[in-house]
Amino acid sequence: MNDAAADRAAIVRAAAETIAKGSNSFAAAARLFDAETRADAIMLYAWCRHCDDVVDGQTLGHGATGASGVPERLAELERETRRAFAGERVGQPAFRALQLVAERRGIPLALALDHLDGFRMDVDGRVYESVPELLDYCYHVAGVVGAMMALIMGTHDPDVLRRACDLGLAFQLTNIARDIVPDAEVGRIYLPRQWLREVGLTPETLADPAARGKLAVLAKRLVDLAEPYYASARIGVDALPRRSSWAIATALGVYREIGLKVVARGAAAWDERVSTSGAEKLRNVAGAGLVALKPRRAASPPRPAALWTHPAA
Repeated sequence: MNDAAADRAAIVRAAAETIAKGSNSFAAAARLFDAETRADAIMLYAWCRHCDDVVDGQTLGHGATGASGVPERLAELERETRRAFAGERVGQPAFRALQLVAERRGIPLALALDHLDGFRMDVDGRVYESVPELLDYCYHVAGVVGAMMALIMGTHDPDVLRRACDLGLAFQLTNIARDIVPDAEVGRIYLPRQWLREVGLTPETLADPAARGKLAVLAKRLVDLAEPYYASARIGVDALPRRSSWAIATALGVYREIGLKVVARGAAAWDERVSTSGAEKLRNVAGAGLVALKPRRAASPPRPAALWTHPAA
């Protein structure tokens, strides 16, 4: 093994350790990729996880240290990201991982910077008045990750990239529905203020146990909002290589099921964090395998014009 190959292997091992500790769901889905796609996907994940942890002062999503120095930490993330894309030497493994996968897969700097802008929205305490403003946030924190993942899977088709963004939007809307209460308890409110006013809630009353019935109504609106984006992404899955379509269809099924569980639990949805069991994940793996194996469409239907689209997407 030459020095470059040894360097890559070491970075992949470090990224694999990060994903194993930081996300059971992503780690499970990543196993379905072919080896090269899996390696690149987990390297991208390592950078995303590192940025998230640095901004929140955490380690693998745990142990937040507070907001002190956050703007400076975010600025340092942007500097290191720019250096990675410029081909400069970077010491932090997460940025070396980003550098390797960006060079290999042709990921543009603009997508990485868009993702960092999503963290900036949280740092700035952005208020989301309307659904389009919420979707703009979802694009930055998750939609662009979907686009980068699609590039890793070998597609450069603009329509498929937009549908990959759609999957990121749907994932994030599901996450927001599941985590309305814990997010509100730390001052992060993503529900459109218009929706809050319609049901008589305020940011201050959102985490009140007495508000759970109203929250259930809003959670259902979020899950319903995600549905056409899941449907659009499902069409995009057919354009991916079969191993990749298996992995992505599995992730789509698992996350969509979480949203449906939130709705089914109603006001009890936040008594404990909603997740899928091992058996449910295996059922989604099997169903996604059938999706991946079925004959492909000769041509995909057009993406619905009514779906929100970021100008950069």
